[in-house]
Amino acid sequence: QVQLVESGGGLVQPGGTLRLSCAASGLSFRTYAVAWFRQAPGREREFVAANRRSGDNTYYSDSVKGRFTISRDNAKNTVGLEMSSLKPEDTAVYYCAAKRGLILSSIRGPQNYDYWGQGTQVTVSS
Repeated sequence: QVQLVESGGGLVQPGGTLRLSCAASGLSFRTYAVAWFRQAPGREREFVAANRRSGDNTYYSDSVKGRFTISRDNAKNTVGLEMSSLKPEDTAVYYCAAKRGLILSSIRGPQNYDYWGQGTQVTVSS
């Protein structure tokens, strides 16, 4: 049984930094594309960042580019999201997702991912 579990969410002040982590069981991230999405109240789930099995194949939404960094540790079977210069508009529930054999054109669509975590709340507020 596949399970993805996010951790690291919380309350942070604007301009602060937070690191999320996603741990997998039942699958090996080594053979999967992995991604982070987020969903704010009343809004659709939106793409944040993705990595297609190697460090060079990394993609970000325009809203987080330069502030967020996705990383993976295949030995620990975890995926991280380092978030810096956080803004109130970054407030959302953050989800990690995984898909084997994801093509580049599908990387930003949440409907293209097979496995999801339960989400972790990130609140940016003073």
